[in-house]
Amino acid sequence: MLEIEEEMKSCRLCPRKCGINRIEGKTGYCGAPSVVVAARAALHFWEEPCISGKTGSGTVFFSGCNLRCVYCQNHSIAEMERGKEISLERLSQIFLELQEQQANNINLVTPSHYVPQIAKALQKAKQQGLRIPIVYNCGGYESVEALKQLEGLVDIYLTDFKYMDNALAKAYSRAEDYPETAKRALQEMVRQTDTAEFDQAGMMKRGVIVRHLLLPGAVKNAKAVVQYVYETYGDTVWLSLMSQYTPLPQVKDLVPLNRKTTRREYERLLDYTFSLGVTNAFLQEGPVAEESFIPDFDCQGI
Repeated sequence: MLEIEEEMKSCRLCPRKCGINRIEGKTGYCGAPSVVVAARAALHFWEEPCISGKTGSGTVFFSGCNLRCVYCQNHSIAEMERGKEISLERLSQIFLELQEQQANNINLVTPSHYVPQIAKALQKAKQQGLRIPIVYNCGGYESVEALKQLEGLVDIYLTDFKYMDNALAKAYSRAEDYPETAKRALQEMVRQTDTAEFDQAGMMKRGVIVRHLLLPGAVKNAKAVVQYVYETYGDTVWLSLMSQYTPLPQVKDLVPLNRKTTRREYERLLDYTFSLGVTNAFLQEGPVAEESFIPDFDCQGI
């Protein structure tokens, strides 16, 4: 616990390196205090098939975010509008409760600003019988130093790779350094997990999935992401190309973010992906850009 307090006194967990004293109640870019705040812990069925499976992924949604993208689908928790403070003891109990509910894994959503606390809670839960895989579900804007604290604790990295375009990263996420930062983080994730492993039922047990949400008007950026990931890692990692972008009220006046991604835009991305020779990829079919896919952050399970 002392090491957690030391990190919180001058927080540099994420690439923004705010250096603020979270112990004193001050907050940096992510908006998070030193105590863990979470908004939902429940079975979730809308992840990739190898993560959700038939019984669901044991998903814990943490409040706060080090990106807070202007188009964020989970903006109510990213902005700390929803959530409840919980102890590390309670967090470890939540992990075990989700396992008892037959979750395929423990899925940590937006966990970057709570890495030391999560690591302690995972260690405690594993001592008490937690045995299912741990998924680190993040925005890709990660500190390599923080990720190293999770080595041996996290089995699967489910990471976004949002931008290869610095201008887009600055405009949409106030993170002009996102491309290079995400590259370094992904390299560390792959180092820790090596090649993907699946069980006989097709559930992922170890590995990296790189997600990219195609934004309206940003096919060129998406192609650059796919090209970089595939040419760098080949079949070592899986790609997940998503067309589910949903324009929420906060972007109603922002062109082109105030519209859905078109079918043609997504088809252009897929055509390019297949032309590179990509075979390990999850795709989305049908009408998926709906607000119904966004869960209620009502502190269920917290």
